[in-house]
Amino acid sequence: MVSTSPLPASLASFEWTGSGGITLSASAAGPLGASTGVLFAHGFGQTRQAWTRSMLALGNTGVGSAAWDLRGHGQSGRNAPGQTYTVEQFIDDALAIRATLPDPPVLVGASMGGLVGLAAQARGARFAGLVLVDVTPKWEIAGMQRILAFMGAHPDGFDDHEHAANEIAAYLPHRRERKSSAELAHLLVRGGDGRLRWHWDPRLLQDLADSAKHQDELADAARGIDVPVLLVSGGRSDLVSKETVAHFLDLVPHAQHVHLPEATHMVAGDDNDAFTRAIIEFTTPRPHAGSFQTVRGA
Repeated sequence: MVSTSPLPASLASFEWTGSGGITLSASAAGPLGASTGVLFAHGFGQTRQAWTRSMLALGNTGVGSAAWDLRGHGQSGRNAPGQTYTVEQFIDDALAIRATLPDPPVLVGASMGGLVGLAAQARGARFAGLVLVDVTPKWEIAGMQRILAFMGAHPDGFDDHEHAANEIAAYLPHRRERKSSAELAHLLVRGGDGRLRWHWDPRLLQDLADSAKHQDELADAARGIDVPVLLVSGGRSDLVSKETVAHFLDLVPHAQHVHLPEATHMVAGDDNDAFTRAIIEFTTPRPHAGSFQTVRGA
């Protein structure tokens, strides 16, 4: 599954078709198909661009990967007016994408993307493995409320990129570098009134606000995981705690756990080098260990 030479050092854009015919914008490092060893699913309010550095690094090791903008995010389609967003739609989208890949990839999912991958696996996705990035079936409600409060704090948008960068810096004061205009370009869209707003459909906040009701269902899904699992948690996360990690490891005793002490919930953004190293190590076949090679034959 892993090639012996580096893949091209760039990402190719394309589209997948999700549940109900919705268009899902995507990027790939390497050709789609049997060489797609890793499938990335971003978190609520993010885009596939969150994975670019990791995808290029994986490509340098010969591992192909792909990522998509979840429905209602980035360049992907939005639900029609009057059509409520549901958790099941995101799961069905993941299953539709999985069905296009001949060999099972490892699903790397951050926050909501990880929960979508977990639920899809329970519904027959047959991923080769799962990497949950700072998310567990049980999470800290206060941390979730803080995230949602920030996401909903600017319904009227921002004056310009500088205004948005200031608000992000205040929300993430530990970050040494501020977001540049280039980095913000895929996170913001300019409306007819000239103001910049987040790229995601604002209806998502209301439609998915009660996600905590799915915690028991997700715990049941975790108990049934029979593929290699890696949990990557941030030591400064307010969504995942020592208690929620312990709960998850009780549910999935065979899971590996990598703790990044200086990372918040935004693990890949806070410590991308350490995060990517963990992904590369997890996805590299090793003799006499649970690897892609073993799982793919299941």
